[in-house]
Amino acid sequence: MTDGAAGSHWFEPLAEHMGAAYLRYSFTKGTVQEIDAITGMLGLEAGMRVLDVGCGPGRHSHELARRGIAAHGIDISARFIAVAREAAPPLATFERMDARQMSFDNEFDAVVCLCQGAFGLMTAGGEDETVLAGIARALKPGGRLALSAFSAYFSVRYHEDAVFDADTGVSHEVTEVRDESGTPRTADLWTGCYTPRELRLLAAVTGLQVDAIHSVDPGAYAAVPPSLESSEYLLIASKPPFRR
Repeated sequence: MTDGAAGSHWFEPLAEHMGAAYLRYSFTKGTVQEIDAITGMLGLEAGMRVLDVGCGPGRHSHELARRGIAAHGIDISARFIAVAREAAPPLATFERMDARQMSFDNEFDAVVCLCQGAFGLMTAGGEDETVLAGIARALKPGGRLALSAFSAYFSVRYHEDAVFDADTGVSHEVTEVRDESGTPRTADLWTGCYTPRELRLLAAVTGLQVDAIHSVDPGAYAAVPPSLESSEYLLIASKPPFRR
């Protein structure tokens, strides 16, 4: 497979360093529960085709494929795409692509963008809208989206190791990431944070209809009303069908 276009992004060197070690982090251990919930919320069935935006090492795409759903994962990190391909089950395919440059057109029954995949790491002005617009184009009419975004409320209230910029809505944290051998690297992490209102406004601007917004945490996805206590919000949205 020939990889698509990709620009540059601050997260790429960190992904290159972590590689498969990314899957050791605790927030990656809830994959089965997350996909259980997502398949129910989106009405996913075997034979459908799903786009995984910001797929990382491919854990959600792998789980979808195990359920008979054709999953195509894209990520800007060449290292993560290589890891995803190494263990890919049948029906899971991967391509290096910048989510800001997606060119899919009415191709997918559903899109998932989870665990700060692409959308949550786009911290420059307008980039989040660009990614969401690309997702909307990728969906077939009537197709559905599940997208998680870090909660601005949670960041302000509880994320004491990070600095929240009230003007941009971006949280900045200096932390340490390790590779497969345990070698550490100091890393700056920037995460775009959102409120339910902002997610609704972005969905409207990009032509998506909001079906629900839930309060979730990694490995604990459920239909729970938005609150101040969860670390993430899960946007469930639909692309309106063609009208004659």
